[in-house]
Amino acid sequence: MTLKETKNRCTWADSAPDFPRYHDTEWGFPVAEDQRLFEKLCLETFQSGLSWRTILAKRDSFREAFQHFDIQTVAQFGEKEVAELLANKHIVRNKRKILAVINNAKRAQDMIKEEGSIAAFLWRYEPDEATLPPPETQTTCPESIALAKELKKRGWQFVGPTTIYAFMQSMGLINDHAEGCFMREKIDRARQEFKRPSRANPSK
Repeated sequence: MTLKETKNRCTWADSAPDFPRYHDTEWGFPVAEDQRLFEKLCLETFQSGLSWRTILAKRDSFREAFQHFDIQTVAQFGEKEVAELLANKHIVRNKRKILAVINNAKRAQDMIKEEGSIAAFLWRYEPDEATLPPPETQTTCPESIALAKELKKRGWQFVGPTTIYAFMQSMGLINDHAEGCFMREKIDRARQEFKRPSRANPSK
């Protein structure tokens, strides 16, 4: 008996072979680890104009190519590493997106110095659940628009409101599991138990 046959999921979760496990074990659980948050922002950058199915299928290759998205390491990537990435047939070979990820690693370093952590900054934009429309009915919200604007102001690239909203959904800043999805209550409980990150020892 397959996962699909035994679970009532969000409609999108049954549209590709890799989606059910991702939906059941990752999507929507709140995340406070900087490296995981940065990785997801990078993967959302590569997804721009493509499908998440494409990116998820290549995720392990992305992790290997980008040194598991270690912020300090990626921020030091230069021409040699860019050339290697452009020659890597296992990832999306888009030079603008590769350069954006390297740029964003540097901006992430700045954010950690200024805010204490990426998580402390991003979670300030968690929407009030009472203001959100029903699940699966929108692709942006006022908070994703505001966060995208602030990130761009800080020099981040490929961080439009729709990209940021998808990031919020996947990293648990929003519970957008459909009504009736067996994961919705689990994510609600996880969000209730989750300790929101706070500003921690910024350098200024």
